[in-house]
Amino acid sequence: MSAFSRGPARRRITGVIAMALVPLMVAVGVAWAAVTDNMFPTESTGSSCVLSMGHPPCQTDNREVYFYMDSSGEYKLESEDRSTVNDAIDGEYRPTDLAFHYDSSPVFEGSAETDIVYQEGSTSVPDSADGMTWCNARGGAHYKCDQQYIRIRGNGNYTYGLVCHETGHAVGLQHGDYSTPMLNKTDSRLGCMTTPVKSNDLGSNNRENIDGTY
Repeated sequence: MSAFSRGPARRRITGVIAMALVPLMVAVGVAWAAVTDNMFPTESTGSSCVLSMGHPPCQTDNREVYFYMDSSGEYKLESEDRSTVNDAIDGEYRPTDLAFHYDSSPVFEGSAETDIVYQEGSTSVPDSADGMTWCNARGGAHYKCDQQYIRIRGNGNYTYGLVCHETGHAVGLQHGDYSTPMLNKTDSRLGCMTTPVKSNDLGSNNRENIDGTY
């Protein structure tokens, strides 16, 4: 996949292109240093968002990320789960170049939808998974999403590590087998993006991918 296909917002340069264009950057230690490129799109994924559960999630469409936690109905988050979401965002994502804001008046249609909607529930979540993230509406570039949903099972499954994992998907981070170079899905360098989730820490590889993108 060509570097320019990732859009003007991307600052990272990988592989042979990096060696050819920025040898001085390598020498001074400021070139792309992540272990693997696991930010959608990668060589192992398609290049366009798919509006369906079960597909590799897309990048969010802006570094200013507005999120909402369902407060009523079937997918309402309990107070303990709301605290877990806030703790994971504060601990893992606010230190990155992304800026997270809670949206108390969420928007579900039009061109400026709330970026991430957190839900608690098991409907449509595969038996083999504790949570899912999927794009509900494309935004701007073909690899970006205007609104993504995160649905995590209740009854003790709404953990810090799983919120870190699913939020990573909502900003474009992939599993190891969708990364370039490919890593085992349990590789500890993937931080909370391992499958199954074994860490609460976003980790340096994921932070570099986020900061190099947004």
